[in-house]
Amino acid sequence: MMNHVEIFKALSNKTRLEILEWLKEPETNFPGQKEYGYVHGVCVGQLQIKAGLTQSTVSEYLSILQRAGFVQATRVGQWTYYKRDEAAFEKLSKVISEFL
Repeated sequence: MMNHVEIFKALSNKTRLEILEWLKEPETNFPGQKEYGYVHGVCVGQLQIKAGLTQSTVSEYLSILQRAGFVQATRVGQWTYYKRDEAAFEKLSKVISEFL
């Protein structure tokens, strides 16, 4: 994981927080992906549609979240899927309780 300042910077954007919230329950938040499953996570295109932003903006947000350790990316063919790294949230909880 990144240093504490970078972690909190990654969480300082409303849309990035929404993405993390949506990825917590992908089946509920991305029903359009049901036929493809959720094993690898959610396709960037599904995230883009839900966020209502350009693909480049969503990709940049996902990259920031990935560098902070909050999401994992899996490439399947030409598609990239993202899912939450729940262990990162456990670590974040420890950081908050120990340092703040």
